[in-house]
Amino acid sequence: MKKLLTVTLLGLAIAAGTAQARDYEHVRFGVDVPYEPMEYRTPEGELTGFDIDLGNALCEEIGVTCEWIEQEWDGIIPGLLARNYDAIMSSMSINDERRQTVLFSDSYITIPGAWFAPEGSELSEINEETLSGKNIGVQRGTTYDSYATDNYGRIANISRYSTADDMVLDLQAQRLDIVFLEYVVGQATLLDNPDGDFHVVGEMVTEPEEYFGEGFGIAFRPRDEALAQRFNEALATLKEDGTYDEIYQRYFAEE
Repeated sequence: MKKLLTVTLLGLAIAAGTAQARDYEHVRFGVDVPYEPMEYRTPEGELTGFDIDLGNALCEEIGVTCEWIEQEWDGIIPGLLARNYDAIMSSMSINDERRQTVLFSDSYITIPGAWFAPEGSELSEINEETLSGKNIGVQRGTTYDSYATDNYGRIANISRYSTADDMVLDLQAQRLDIVFLEYVVGQATLLDNPDGDFHVVGEMVTEPEEYFGEGFGIAFRPRDEALAQRFNEALATLKEDGTYDEIYQRYFAEE
């Protein structure tokens, strides 16, 4: 009986190991849309953006097909752990808190955060004195939410939104005094917005690392080390052969 139990357990262990190391032919990415220029839909409904184009190029280099599954941000890591998709490629900052739950690829881009306010705003710098009593908009569950809440939640009103578009609408309607989000998203939704006049307040924000991490990475389930390694190798190849630079210039030429 003990021998039979031992053989059974060994078989289960081998099966588990095979499942962990299985060779993916089709990779499903979880992505939160829209956050132009990182991930968004064209007027024709086509999914595009820096993350999308880079992810597709990585899949092509590896030799797998890609599928993009839309998921709101506050449920994106639970969706990965529930196996609704195989990885997350959606402008996710690499930090120690998330490392407790997911396995990250190498960083593929670093983008600063920024504070945005309407032209004519009295705000000219960011500190506790200037933000005291102000209404601040952030995206729920992001590093920007954590940073604003921890540093200014005692003296300001923090409003959390599911999407950047909803946040922009409230800023335009003067229900918010200022918003805090990725610079490139703010540029696309506010600085380049023909229906409003906005500007950046203060300096770009990239620190402290405990909030803003080490750049953006692809998130995997911890057991999928082999899959993460394949993407790391593909990313290195795309950087060497010029493909990465071509995609980067497509979206960030002005920066």
